[in-house]
Order: sequence, then C-alpha cells, then structure tokens
Amino acid sequence: MSGVVTAAILGPGNIGTDLMIKLLRSQSMDVALMVGIYEDSPGLERARQHGVEASAAGLAAVLERDDIELVFDATSAQSHAESAPRLRDAGKRVVDLTPAAVGPYVVPSVNLDRHLDEPNVNMVSCGGQATIPFVHAVNRVGPVKYAEIVATISSRSAGQGTRQNIDEFTVTTAAGIERVGGADRGKAIIILNPAEPPILMRDTIFAVVEEPDEAAIRESVSEMADDLRGHVPGLRLLFVDVDGDRVTIMVEIAGAGDFLPTYAGNLDIMTAAAARVGEGIAEARVRA
Repeated sequence: MSGVVTAAILGPGNIGTDLMIKLLRSQSMDVALMVGIYEDSPGLERARQHGVEASAAGLAAVLERDDIELVFDATSAQSHAESAPRLRDAGKRVVDLTPAAVGPYVVPSVNLDRHLDEPNVNMVSCGGQATIPFVHAVNRVGPVKYAEIVATISSRSAGQGTRQNIDEFTVTTAAGIERVGGADRGKAIIILNPAEPPILMRDTIFAVVEEPDEAAIRESVSEMADDLRGHVPGLRLLFVDVDGDRVTIMVEIAGAGDFLPTYAGNLDIMTAAAARVGEGIAEARVRA
C-alpha cells in the first residue's frame, strides 16, 4: 500500500485485540498480521474475523515477512527481552507495550517527537501513560523534586500479564516519572480494586514542587488533559490542589470500549498511546 506502513501485532490477547481494532481505523498503517503461539487462540480467530492474517508460528511469522515494517509487541516483558534483538537485526521498528524497557520510554504527549527514529520504543506502563504527562505538566512550570503516583484499577481488568508484571510496573513507571516526567525522584504504586461492579481507572499524582506557581500549574495541567483527550477521550481531570509546595492531581479514565470494557481504561490508555506512537512513526516514515 503506497504511503502506508505495514504493521504486525505480537500477542493476540485482550490488549493486542483492542490495539488491532484501533489500528484498523488508521489511515497511515495497514495491520497485515496478528501473531500468537497457540493455534486455538481466540485472539487469532478474532483477527481473521476482522480480515487480518493470523499465525500461531510466533516471532518467526513476523521475521519471515519482508513487508512488515512496524511491530507492536503486546506479549510480556520476558518475551520482549528475548524477541527485541531478533526484531532489531531484521530491521523491524518496534513499539513495545510491555514493561521490558529495551528502548527509550515514550509518552506521546510529552516526548514522541524526540524518538520518531528509534528502532525500539517502550510505552512505559498503563499507569505511566496516565500520570507521567501530569508530572511533566507540573515540572514544565516548576521544578518537581519528588513525584509519586498511585494507579488504582479494577481487579477484573488486570489479566495474567498485568499480574505477572507488577514488579516491572513499579520499577518502569518510577523510572518514567523521572526520565520523562522530569521529577528528581519518582515512585509508583498500583492497587487492584476488587469492587463490583468494576471501578474505572483512577490515578493520583502527588508532587513536591520548588516555589510552585499555582495559576501556572493549574493552566499547564489543564492543557495537558486537553492534549491527552485527543487520543484518550474518556480521560477526566477530577481534582487539582496546590497546598504549599505539595501538588495533588486526580484523573479518571474510561475506556473507549473498542474491544475491552469501558472500565478497563488502564488498558485502553496503553493501546491508545501505542496507536498514537505508531501513527507518528508511520507519518514520519512516509514524509522521509
């Protein structure tokens, strides 16, 4: 397809399927392949139902295709650590949705433009995509000495991959708060709430700011929320408070309901951010 980047998705689970549906709406990417490792995978069957070729041959199915330029990895941190060198050697560009952190962290509302040429970019974590933009929004108008985020998600939205990667979530998100958000020191906590009916994702961001300008912080945070709603329309800014050198921000994220239920805003913000990064990479490649 002229002027369109051909893409594949590794991992036919819930996240991979939701991402596929978002990418099928793209004008700059053609989703040509969904890859798993089990022939009876429901995700592979869903891909075929959407007209996407599906394979249970694992990574080999991607590596043998010369037309695949861009690969979205929605597997696990361990799996990505093993596949990343082979994808790099094959010349495939990679958007990594796992917490493996092989490539630089990318939060599209903050630093996508600086990483459009990287062979492998990492999407940090769902909590990172929801909170790091607000740490950055505060830091750009007043130095953040410390930032701490608490991501609360519905237990029902936390699948096997999320539960297996909680340690990586806390480490990767904390590092993203510092490297991308700009805080001198960062900390991340995740809470799986078992309430029924399931709750929406809610995130709290605490920041200690040197000589805070309350009006500037409120304006910067509001601008960031508007920017995020460009690819996450279900994001709501609930609360901004400045008390001395302490800033508290609360946000809520409802998913778009593409494949995942709307309460799984934690997964939706990850797939929405990955799709936006893919669009940016594809558009930059077409312009080059």
